[in-house]
Amino acid sequence: MRDDDILTGVILEEACLTLEELAGACSVPPEWVQLHVEEGLLSGPDNATSERLFSRRELWRARHMYRLERDFDAVPELAALFADLLEELDSLRAHMRRAGLR
Repeated sequence: MRDDDILTGVILEEACLTLEELAGACSVPPEWVQLHVEEGLLSGPDNATSERLFSRRELWRARHMYRLERDFDAVPELAALFADLLEELDSLRAHMRRAGLR
């Protein structure tokens, strides 16, 4: 699957994706997602079934991690650390906006 084959849209906070759906949304093979889950770099909420479901946050994280790995040949652990930093930066910016700071 090529990047231009991907459909984009808004995922609601409550919505969950299966491993295959997450892989498709990121244009990666399901094995890429599974490996990152096994290494603790991606996680999804556990549910009553044996199928793992992933949130919107994990979709965002997986997309950023994959792009870093692909574009900069980053090792998965470094891509995960950078995704953590991007998420923290977004959180701090939102906090500043709520506080009325620029």
